[in-house]
Amino acid sequence: MRYFITGTAGFIGFHLARRLLQEGHEVLGYDGMTPYYSLRLKEARVAGLVQFPQFRAVEAMLEDQDTLMDAARAFQPDVIIHLAAQAGVRYSLENPKAYLDSNLIGSWNVLEVARKLNVGHLMLASTSSVYGANAQVPFCETDKADEPLTFYAASKKAMEAMAHSYAHLYKVPTTAFRFFTVYGPWGRPDMALFKFVKAMIEDQEIEIYGEGKMSRDFTFVDDLVDAIVDLSLIRPAEENRVAGIDTLSQQGPFRIVNIGGGQPVGLLDFVETIENCMGKSAKRKMLPMQKGDVPQTFASPDLLLALVNRKPCTRLDVGVEAFVNWYREHQSYLT
Repeated sequence: MRYFITGTAGFIGFHLARRLLQEGHEVLGYDGMTPYYSLRLKEARVAGLVQFPQFRAVEAMLEDQDTLMDAARAFQPDVIIHLAAQAGVRYSLENPKAYLDSNLIGSWNVLEVARKLNVGHLMLASTSSVYGANAQVPFCETDKADEPLTFYAASKKAMEAMAHSYAHLYKVPTTAFRFFTVYGPWGRPDMALFKFVKAMIEDQEIEIYGEGKMSRDFTFVDDLVDAIVDLSLIRPAEENRVAGIDTLSQQGPFRIVNIGGGQPVGLLDFVETIENCMGKSAKRKMLPMQKGDVPQTFASPDLLLALVNRKPCTRLDVGVEAFVNWYREHQSYLT
């Protein structure tokens, strides 16, 4: 199949593109190579993809509608997987316009591409952040998600709503998947695991927000990729509606799916897992909850299980060890 993936220089986009290429698919990658974090890391990811003869890359911004359309039209994808976005919950407090440009305008441009090319399946990366401070657990896709705590979360919720309207108006088969704290090798430097491991290797303090009382439903990146690849083959339609728990819209071929294992881990347990994997104790600096943080995330994997017959299941210690080993191997250009 032919997959057009936005954000292939990013953490998840790299892993997804590499998996599809290894399986023999064609991939067109589209990435703006923004300097939100290390370009050396992004360039190293791309270098791992260009080794595949069936991979092509376009370097341009999502906001550049003409380039985006021209690239997609020349490639004629079967599936579009839109992963590119301005990421980071905390950064949205500093630079909300970056989220407006990328996550709203950029995502609308992707919707236009899918509409004009009549693409077979459009897939969009959303986030567990849309659930806000939801007290009801686990988080189900049918739960109310109208109280985002950050502009990042609001921009992703808006993207979901825009995509639903396109699915209704233009019958674009669309799946929006909500990620839950993805981690693993080649991860982003602004994520907790990356920052904690780096600080511990450098014998620096790690900053633990919320006095360590928060919990997260961690998802190993390989499990996430498994789910995306499986879901790419299931276009939202009445014939695959899951009774009782589905989010398949009555108004168009649109579905929202959590990608999470449903096994939240306390932040202090997470830190202890890292310590065990590294064989050393962290210097802990306990801090209050940051503005925009949520106390917990907890995915219901029931719909994902019903659709693809599996859910994220990699043990945290196994995933953390894989990251630590990767970091140590690549430390020379990560610091």
